Amino acid sequence: MLKEFKTFIMRGNVVDLAVAVIIGAAFSAIINSLVADIITPAILNPLLKQMHVENIEGLKAFATKVVVDGKVTFEGGIAYGSFIAKVINFMVIAFSLFIVIKLMNKAAKLSKKKEEEQPAAPTADQALLIEIRDLLKNK
Repeated sequence: MLKEFKTFIMRGNVVDLAVAVIIGAAFSAIINSLVADIITPAILNPLLKQMHVENIEGLKAFATKVVVDGKVTFEGGIAYGSFIAKVINFMVIAFSLFIVIKLMNKAAKLSKKKEEEQPAAPTADQALLIEIRDLLKNK
């Protein structure tokens, strides 16, 4: 059973999947930073300030207004701001992956085109004919 497990785990598909999951987690961290540190402050914060909201996750519908020590907070309700933040995050990830896959496909096409342009190695019969042709040219 241990040998079967070792055979299973060492298959290319399983190893490729493990690498993809690890890279995906790292990529997700990069995108989360992009959204939280660049997109939100540059684009969303001006809009949020006009709505008197500190961050996008603070957007709520049907929330109860609570004032504690002069600070206004909202409790309960539907936290649609958190949903919007996750949708933005997803769209940035999806677009980034689209660009990466598009570039990979373009690179694969160029590689395939270069392989097609190179002439195939001659077979034994063709090599013999080429040698005969060259000998006839030299006479």
